[in-house]
Amino acid sequence: MRVLFLDVEHAWDGSARAFAAAARGLAARGHHVTFVCPPDSPVEERLDYAAYEVLPLDLAGAWPLAAWKLRHVLALRFVEVVFVHRGREHLLAAAASRMAGRAALMRRVPSGQAVTVTRRDQLALRLAPTGWMFSAEEALHAAPPELARRIPPAVVTPGVDVGSYDAVRPAARSALGAGGTERMIVCLYDLTSRVRAALALRTVALLAPLHPQLGLVFVGPGSDSEDLRMHAAALGITRRVSFLGERDDLLSIIRAADLGWVASQGDNALFAYLDLLALRVPVLAERDGMAQRYVANGITGLLLTPDDPPGTAAAVARALAHEEERGAMGAAARARVSRDFTAEGMVDAFERAALGAADRTLWLS
Repeated sequence: MRVLFLDVEHAWDGSARAFAAAARGLAARGHHVTFVCPPDSPVEERLDYAAYEVLPLDLAGAWPLAAWKLRHVLALRFVEVVFVHRGREHLLAAAASRMAGRAALMRRVPSGQAVTVTRRDQLALRLAPTGWMFSAEEALHAAPPELARRIPPAVVTPGVDVGSYDAVRPAARSALGAGGTERMIVCLYDLTSRVRAALALRTVALLAPLHPQLGLVFVGPGSDSEDLRMHAAALGITRRVSFLGERDDLLSIIRAADLGWVASQGDNALFAYLDLLALRVPVLAERDGMAQRYVANGITGLLLTPDDPPGTAAAVARALAHEEERGAMGAAARARVSRDFTAEGMVDAFERAALGAADRTLWLS
């Protein structure tokens, strides 16, 4: 089977990571895989040229011209299924599919996002047969029923290869810049995290007087912003907190932590949970639907009540005080991701979705 993954964004995020893992897995099973991405972008830099075809292609500007460029790719490579995430990608791929006279689409809805069908989406749905992919059963059930048209929707639970984490070595805490080196919390951050990060900062401010060796490390896109630094300064904990921004050694930083706090959202949060679980780091997260899916409260981590710094500080203090309990949580976390969130299972689901979408009896009508 010939499949194409399309990502028009420059940033390397959880959505791009999901597609890259699926592309690698499908290519390893003998499928012909092409990954189209912007040239000279962080996405291109992270993709595996040795595993599948990486095709840098500038699709900026007016969508009809961009779709015409993509049409040549679909035609020359005899693409049968195109995977997309976003509305612009959906429209470009649908128009290219119509012009090339081939290829169905599978649109993956990022984790934690609700489906909203815009006018652009409606045009794309008219141009090419489209199936929808969701990360959880409850997201599928919450989707508008009109999405289930010629190609059945699919549930694809993201996963990781836990064995690939065994070689990760912890970063030196002294090199991360946080004030405390005896105990460290890593907060996984993205550009949507400002409000959620406030709870982490206020929690550390409450713990600081009784925990002089506690440090907090923010890592991820936007985690070195001036607003975040000013908030820490206002709480008087500047020396306890470091702001690392995006780092290539993210997994090593996570490995060095006693606890991992997920402040990010969407697919970024999804892979934050999976990374923490696979690295045996107990998870801290505000209680919501996604957190409850990945964190077993009191077993693999702690689900926190939003806007309750005193209660959160008490729970975190107990976790920091009991090393054996943290070790048990880490072991349970690793066991859970090994059982429920595997890369093999994710690739199986992508493959089933692609095979279903490629069945022309479903959409040539």
